[in-house]
Amino acid sequence: MLDRRRPAGGSAAWRQAYDHARGPRRTGRGGADHHCTGKGSSVLFDGRPPDDRLGWAGAPARKGVESRLRTLAVHETHDSGLATQLRLEKNTFACVERTRELVADATTVLYERSYLPPVSVIRELPAQGLGQDSLAEVLLRAGLRPDHGEQRVSGRRIDAHEAELLLRQPGNWFLDARRTSRAADGSFAEHVAGLLDPDHFQLTIAFG
Repeated sequence: MLDRRRPAGGSAAWRQAYDHARGPRRTGRGGADHHCTGKGSSVLFDGRPPDDRLGWAGAPARKGVESRLRTLAVHETHDSGLATQLRLEKNTFACVERTRELVADATTVLYERSYLPPVSVIRELPAQGLGQDSLAEVLLRAGLRPDHGEQRVSGRRIDAHEAELLLRQPGNWFLDARRTSRAADGSFAEHVAGLLDPDHFQLTIAFG
């Protein structure tokens, strides 16, 4: 398989790869890592922002692109590093792993892991799965209503395990997007770690 998605030349090539992102952009010093806060930044799918209620996984539907969302696993996990980063006392999460595949050419454009607090309803997910409910519906039933948060986007090469899930070659270049959502009172609602195909997803930052 030809490697068509790995820009050569490091961070400079990464910046050039996203010149077509809508709106003005700024690049921080020292590389491709962007810390984006507020409503002036977003990740686009084929030039359009995703519905915040659906997240990156629902972006193709907003664009009118037929796709399939596959749930790979729903399990309990312990991550002390993530808990420290999110300033949480407990390091237990329910983790939902999913991929999004375009129907037209079977291209897998997204692999994401959603980390959720083990509150009522969410605690049952590892044993019961999502069933016919969307993740957004499960969050609402659990009383988790994302109100604000922050998003960090960088570019990196995927490893062998990620390449297997995405049906790509190890070393292919993907957007590594991390999004943390909190409720209106500041309590933790969801943390999503996603690998996004740069042929379809772009970063845009508005300023001024």
